[in-house]
Amino acid sequence: MGKVDVNKQLKESSLLRTAFEFFTTKGFSKTSISDIADKAGVAKGTFYLYFKDKYDIRNRLIAHKTSQLFTAALDELAGEIDTLSFEDKLVRVIGNIIDQLNADKSLLNFISKNLSWGVFKSAITAPSAEGDVNFSDVYYQLLEEAPYDFRDPEIMMFLIIELVSSTSYSAILYSEPCSIEQLKPYLYNSIRMIVRQHRLDVSDDK
Repeated sequence: MGKVDVNKQLKESSLLRTAFEFFTTKGFSKTSISDIADKAGVAKGTFYLYFKDKYDIRNRLIAHKTSQLFTAALDELAGEIDTLSFEDKLVRVIGNIIDQLNADKSLLNFISKNLSWGVFKSAITAPSAEGDVNFSDVYYQLLEEAPYDFRDPEIMMFLIIELVSSTSYSAILYSEPCSIEQLKPYLYNSIRMIVRQHRLDVSDDK
């Protein structure tokens, strides 16, 4: 990588890092592009060389932060992933991500407040930065490795993500309806039920 490319990468990283700091302290709506550019030490016009607008940098941040969560979870599971069933892999990855968000509540707040299915789908299929995980590829690889087929795998993923994000947010930040540790067994059972409902070998027997 040449010096020009390195400088571009440094500026982009600085803008992303600064935007995340503002979004998690000042709030997205109260943060301006000028705020981000000034603190990142670049001209406002430079911002537009990397991002279309404030929504673009927010979505790129969600993609990047989500990728970091998945990467850490997959790394933690790497040594035993081949020994686990599809359901166990899914539950273990989700459990690890929940633990990471429980340890970093500002990140949980940022992702939960700004996440929609459209944004998340874009985030998991279009990595934001070099080295980011394309979770969609990982998810479909896990599906291929399962000893059975699934109907509507995207709907299955949507249901699981909506369930996990909404319940974890309330349990971690407000202990409602209980603490996250109390909630986990019920949450994991629900995930397994969703997976079972989408398994073709189970559904076709009904």
